[in-house]
Amino acid sequence: MVPCYNEEEVLPQSSRVLAHVVTSLVSAGKASPESRVLFVDDGSHDATWDIIRGLNGDDHVFAGIKLAHNEGHQRALYAGLMEALDLGCDVSVSIDADLQDDVDVIERMVDKYQAGAEIVYGVRDNRDTDTAFKRKSAESYYRLMRRLGTEVVYNSADFRLMSSRALVALSQYGEANLFLRGIVPSLGFKTDTVTYARKERLAGESKYPLNKMVGLAVEGITSFSTKPMRAVTAVGLASMLFAIAMLVYAIASWASGHAVAGWGSLMVSIWLVGGLVMTALGITGEYVGKAYLETKRRPRYIVEEELD
Repeated sequence: MVPCYNEEEVLPQSSRVLAHVVTSLVSAGKASPESRVLFVDDGSHDATWDIIRGLNGDDHVFAGIKLAHNEGHQRALYAGLMEALDLGCDVSVSIDADLQDDVDVIERMVDKYQAGAEIVYGVRDNRDTDTAFKRKSAESYYRLMRRLGTEVVYNSADFRLMSSRALVALSQYGEANLFLRGIVPSLGFKTDTVTYARKERLAGESKYPLNKMVGLAVEGITSFSTKPMRAVTAVGLASMLFAIAMLVYAIASWASGHAVAGWGSLMVSIWLVGGLVMTALGITGEYVGKAYLETKRRPRYIVEEELD
């Protein structure tokens, strides 16, 4: 299952690679001849859907669904997984269209599934292809998520195998704010991992720039932990203690005759308290906004067209 957003440059190459993987698995007796490569067009603005339609017409191994609007990577991924469940697939392997994740380990994923694992995660064994900034920020993010109590698989993104049992369990999660990297580990079931070295994109540019990565990080934190709100409360209490200490200092200075105009300390206090208040409001607003979206009960995606 392959979520796609404006991937016209890479699809001709990645489709050939994925078709070869399916053929190899079928030849080895590890996949059914009815296995498919399912593309999910997440409301692309380029020729992505036209390419998918052409692939489907040339080879029945390719199937596709087109979302009526760009819903974001996580929802497109979820749409594809639910389509695989509806089609009665025993397992579904999700992978990004750029094929930076190593397709050669998919057979090992299937072996792990046949050995009893319901979910098999693809885990990067290094980050040599990342910039120093991305490498350090990713490592910090995974550590932060764990400290906040969110169960995530270190160095694993959305390259994973899920059995039909795991997909049924996933379908019972009804939240609008999807963070599959946290939801899937919370399902339970027997899990396993395969390691691989991440590659460069086959073609085109990344569809996950820094702002989207930051957005996904915030989504993950606020969807699975209330600790940021507790941290703001703790900082607020510490600020009150600091203010009391400053008051004692001001009284002592006045009593000893060393009082100064003091506008500096006053301004520092105002900015400190003001910053804390704005931070608290921002974090609280993030949670309130998520609760607001959940109460709407809007559909997470709408399928415009399907190719069997």
